[in-house]
Amino acid sequence: MHMVLGILGSGSGSNMQAILDAIDSGTLNARISIVLSDCPDALILERARKRGIETGVIDCSGFRNKFPDEAQRETAQRLLAAGVEVVCLAGFLRLVKRPLLDFFPNKILNIHPSLLPAFPGLEAWKQALDAGVTEAGCTVHFVDEGMDTGPILLQESLPILAGETADSLHARIQCIERRIYPDALRKLLRENLSAH
Repeated sequence: MHMVLGILGSGSGSNMQAILDAIDSGTLNARISIVLSDCPDALILERARKRGIETGVIDCSGFRNKFPDEAQRETAQRLLAAGVEVVCLAGFLRLVKRPLLDFFPNKILNIHPSLLPAFPGLEAWKQALDAGVTEAGCTVHFVDEGMDTGPILLQESLPILAGETADSLHARIQCIERRIYPDALRKLLRENLSAH
């Protein structure tokens, strides 16, 4: 059994690439059937097109941060038409709510650069540094109605080093992100298999 993934992203697509690498190496039994972005010129779309993956642009009607209901419904229809079973947010900068959650209940994953529930929201690595904590990390979690509040699937921590800057910490967290996103999908696949 393999899992059909849909990716929503706003940026370069490094996490999508990590998932593709895991699929290519045979360590993740999945395929990406569609990649959608709210930024028409996002590198993630270019990467997907080069791989022959269907792409599309999410029309958010000129809203900078909001994800309008109509756009969410259209996104859900495109994902369903592409046979998507699990949606992966990969650097997607809009908050996913209903109606999209209703179409994919407990089937939307996000990766967040902190050890949730600590430091939800933007620039979590900076929040961690400012708070003076000794460890940071990242979390793959299911998306629910809140901001980074859904059930946790997988998390990994790393120590904050002496003299750490926001940039160095962010780069180190991104290395972990690229490793644990495919791991989390493998875990989900195993759990789905054992449930059937």
